[in-house]
Amino acid sequence: MTGGLALFVAAPLAGTALCFVAARSRTLQRSVALVVAVGVTVASIALLVHVDTVGPVTTSMGGWPDAISITFVADRLGALMLVIGNVMMLAVLVYAIGQGSRDEQSPWYAPAYLALIAGVSGAFLAGDLFNLFVCFEILLMASYVLLTLEGSDDQIRSGTTYVVLNVVESLVLVTGVALVFATTGTLSMAELPERLAALPDGVALGLSLLLLVAFGLKAAVFPLFSWLPDSYPAAPSPVSAVFAGLLTKVGVYAILRTQTQWFPDSNRTLLLVVAAATMVVGVVGAIAQADVKRILSFHIVSQIGYMIAGIALGGVAAVAAVVFYVVHHIPVKTSLFLVDGIVEQDEGTSALDRLSGLARRSGLLAVLFLVPALSLAGLPPFSGFIGKLGVVTVGLDQGEWWIVAVALVVSILTLVSMMKIWTGAFWGAAPDTDRDGVLRHHPLMAAVTWFVVALTLAVALFAGPIYGFAERTAADLEPVAATPSGGGAP
Repeated sequence: MTGGLALFVAAPLAGTALCFVAARSRTLQRSVALVVAVGVTVASIALLVHVDTVGPVTTSMGGWPDAISITFVADRLGALMLVIGNVMMLAVLVYAIGQGSRDEQSPWYAPAYLALIAGVSGAFLAGDLFNLFVCFEILLMASYVLLTLEGSDDQIRSGTTYVVLNVVESLVLVTGVALVFATTGTLSMAELPERLAALPDGVALGLSLLLLVAFGLKAAVFPLFSWLPDSYPAAPSPVSAVFAGLLTKVGVYAILRTQTQWFPDSNRTLLLVVAAATMVVGVVGAIAQADVKRILSFHIVSQIGYMIAGIALGGVAAVAAVVFYVVHHIPVKTSLFLVDGIVEQDEGTSALDRLSGLARRSGLLAVLFLVPALSLAGLPPFSGFIGKLGVVTVGLDQGEWWIVAVALVVSILTLVSMMKIWTGAFWGAAPDTDRDGVLRHHPLMAAVTWFVVALTLAVALFAGPIYGFAERTAADLEPVAATPSGGGAP
């Protein structure tokens, strides 16, 4: 196990190369993509079990000194994110094959998707700051291709904005990497906490803010979120689903790592303000939309605010709440976009003024939407309630009443916007058209959506063990963090 972490990046990249060679055979490309995706998913589950029972795993490549070594590290947090990421990417890959849309038929889809798997996996396992930057670039380049593969005017327009802002993010991040190395003499994430703590306060603050901007752009926090609500709705549904579930969480993961372990307490007030603004702007933007995909895209922004609030509050209880919240949110948000893909496939649109009565035409589809929608809004007994309760409990214990009030109000508004989709698209009489009773989506799309929705229910059903794992994960980060710990597992 100790020497195999690099395979989580190398295997998908090798699959990318094979898919280029097999560019004339969709069947062979799909087979390669499925074999690689299944392989890394199974391996990531085995890695998570190993890390939780035995301890962290490290792979250093090239025999370089620790300060500049290319290092992969799997601890509880990285291994957990790796499992969630690979399970979701495998599920969406199967969904896309079932949908058979024009972008999935392209010879560039499978190689770009495997490159995305490599980049996301590498980001969760990166043990040095430069390696993290490289993996960010791999996933970004793959996302550029996937976002604009169909070549429509909307995709090119929104894709241009996405590319430009992410190039800015890359520039800020590589500048931060260079300055961190110049001031500390190392890029090793294991060595950086001690080196950064020895820097003058002003220097450490400047570095923390620079990295926060870089990772905040990736996480789509306020005021760095404007690219997301325009970019994600323009992408094909499977691409939107995997982007919505995973890509912003890579940014959250990086913020959690750096702010908790490297810069404890340095940006607490700023992060709380950013979290509150992110929650409010996201949910208000969602309420103002008249398209299912755009509503769901704004909710990505809003829900990121809860995660940032937990990071800002700090301590074992808060970090555990954030970890659980991420575990809950990834399948919930992915499933909602998968449901939207089925709606678009059957109805040809996701605009609320052109949809009505979907619940009467397909009660099962209505259930597939309603379960994750209620979880997103934070209603008991769904997983979203448990995640939000964890953040709110810590906020109350630490006396941060205002952020708790914001979180509760935003949760109510989230329910309002979900009901807007329900009343506009699923409720009411079915339209009197020749589409009544006709479902155009492939059975694989429904099967995958059921699977992901079932995962959201499993998170609620097994909330105790999952929260226990989240607390162990938070405890791993706590010795370096030295932040206040209020509350406990809800």
